[in-house]
Amino acid sequence: MPVKSIQNRRLYQQIADQLRGMINRGEYPPGSYLPPERELSQQFGVSRTSLREALIALEVLGLVRVRVGDGVSVVGPEPSEAAPSVGALDRARQLNPWTLDPELGVVADFDAEIPPFSLLSARRLVEPEAAALAAENASDEEVAGIEDALQRNIADNLHGSTTHPGDRLLHVRIADASGNPAYSLLIRHLLGHRYGAMFQRLQHLYTPHDMPHRSENEHQAIVDAIRARDAAAARKAMRVHLDSVIRIFSRGTA
Repeated sequence: MPVKSIQNRRLYQQIADQLRGMINRGEYPPGSYLPPERELSQQFGVSRTSLREALIALEVLGLVRVRVGDGVSVVGPEPSEAAPSVGALDRARQLNPWTLDPELGVVADFDAEIPPFSLLSARRLVEPEAAALAAENASDEEVAGIEDALQRNIADNLHGSTTHPGDRLLHVRIADASGNPAYSLLIRHLLGHRYGAMFQRLQHLYTPHDMPHRSENEHQAIVDAIRARDAAAARKAMRVHLDSVIRIFSRGTA
């Protein structure tokens, strides 16, 4: 069955739903392999990052098994009482929406899963400016708190942490030190989604062994710039760090 061109902003949901349908119809039977990422992304007309998010979503649903370097194998079709589509699952999380504008009826579901690369892209826009503001506005006490968070990050890496609380704490404290409570709120919310099911699986599959050490060095550069009250350097160091994370998680596999 030919695939449909994907055009909507919720790309990964549509891709996942199409692949899910193919698996359930037997086009990809249990034990078979889906085409390589490069081929699938060309068929759907989407980026490899969107395609990768869709594959991770299918693995979370139990339909496929992703193995870096080996490909994506099909576990099997869903039972007849199949779960709702990926898009429906996302909408179903809106059981307790927060009304932001009663006059317009605008709501926000703060528990809904955010696709990993969308999460990283949002952080890429916000955090460099938060770091620059922290360099300008942080109190000596806040700078000390940022440095303490870096030491926790280093200790986490030494002890082989897989959840990296020091990493998250560092980013939160930088946002807090920006002096802009909106940045603080945004970063706390976005980092809370870092450990959603899709992000956890992406991190598990595509994190190289040296990534914690790389991030540690990148974090050190950010902290050094904040300590030196160099806003331009802090902005650049944070951007370099997040670009590195996105590049690593987007890299091709065999």
